Amino acid sequence: MTKLITTVKEMQHIVKAAKRSGTTIGFIPTMGALHDGHLTMVRESVSTNDITIVSVFVNPLQFGPNEDFDAYPRQIDKDLELVSEVGADIVFHPAVEDMYPGELGIDVKVGPLADVLEGAKRPGHFDGVVTVVNKLFNIVMPDYAYFGKKDAQQLAIVEQMVKDFNHAVEIIGIDIVREADGLAKSSRNVYLTEQERQEAVH
Repeated sequence: MTKLITTVKEMQHIVKAAKRSGTTIGFIPTMGALHDGHLTMVRESVSTNDITIVSVFVNPLQFGPNEDFDAYPRQIDKDLELVSEVGADIVFHPAVEDMYPGELGIDVKVGPLADVLEGAKRPGHFDGVVTVVNKLFNIVMPDYAYFGKKDAQQLAIVEQMVKDFNHAVEIIGIDIVREADGLAKSSRNVYLTEQERQEAVH
């Protein structure tokens, strides 16, 4: 049975106890609306680590002013059920107010890695990604963290962040999982019209 943890303090308490006993921790950071791509990462972690933790947190810092933060799909009960079926031990689902209890005093800027591709079209997006992943790594203290290769720029930036900030975690890139028509699995696929979906595949 997967345990739901909703506060930073409780998550840190569990992690500290696990670390004292030499337990290995695998971590999959997500924004929820989980699909087979996420579950592939969970399965990989479960097969490798003593404890697998999945975070479900829709991070406001990585959304621009005209993006889909409010509309982003949220389905924590279903997500909890899905990860339970593949053996995750903990779902960490904190409130925004717990992750960001006040205005941040330090801004994280990614630099040239964020100036191309998706980052060029979404200024500030990867600054928000790095901020939340940094915080999550400090809270969960994973030995291994799993990211999909579908988001190649994000994966490269997280790997650089780990190197620059000396995080004691190994980043594992997981191959793309696709729909039957070849479209890469994504929580945002629900936004696509049939025509947009066909164009994305071809």
